Amino acid sequence: MSEPQAPAVIELRQTALTYPGPPQVTGLLPCDLTIQQGEFVTVVGPSGAGKSTLLNVLGLLDAPTSGSYLLDGIDTVSLADAERTALRGERIGFVFQSFHLLAHRPAYENVALALTYRGVPRKDRIARALNALEQVGLGHRAAALPTTLSGGERQRVAIARALVGRPSLLLCDEPTGNLDSATAESILQLLDTLHAEGMTVVVITHDPGVAQRGQRTLTIQDAMMTQTSTS
Repeated sequence: MSEPQAPAVIELRQTALTYPGPPQVTGLLPCDLTIQQGEFVTVVGPSGAGKSTLLNVLGLLDAPTSGSYLLDGIDTVSLADAERTALRGERIGFVFQSFHLLAHRPAYENVALALTYRGVPRKDRIARALNALEQVGLGHRAAALPTTLSGGERQRVAIARALVGRPSLLLCDEPTGNLDSATAESILQLLDTLHAEGMTVVVITHDPGVAQRGQRTLTIQDAMMTQTSTS
């Protein structure tokens, strides 16, 4: 007898978001999307098209105004704000174009801070932070301050911070936008490795080269999402 299939990591069903205004602004038109565990999906579209709105919905930063969003099979629309916040902290890791590191805290403390509000004892937070830095190839720089790290190293710290909570979904918003081409390639190779290890990765990008790294590419234009390609 076959085992039951795990729920999709992301399941949107006629999910839409309208900002109240005035005037009202359509951030995302009704859309359907399913992303299974272990997929690598990229999202492209011009500025102002709705990419950030989609990121905010997927990241449980904004609640849709209609439709449904299931994360790991959990109906997020019915949750209270505190429950959504807790679910976001447990299940989602974020990586941004700007690294958002504390300049006067060493790399391992920047990573460990992601566990501070989850009740993880300090000793365990540090151990998990060091493991996450090893995972992204930066264990040897664990005690370094961000001001002494290169752009690529700072982004690796940011990725380690996103991974330390052991999320089921890694959301990346222009993760190579502040990096030179060689450094960007090293970060993309890291994302490829994480994907190969089973991480579900969604990357929002303006760069067609970055978009090609995904198994699927979604396009958002005028708040409407369509799937444009499958690799």
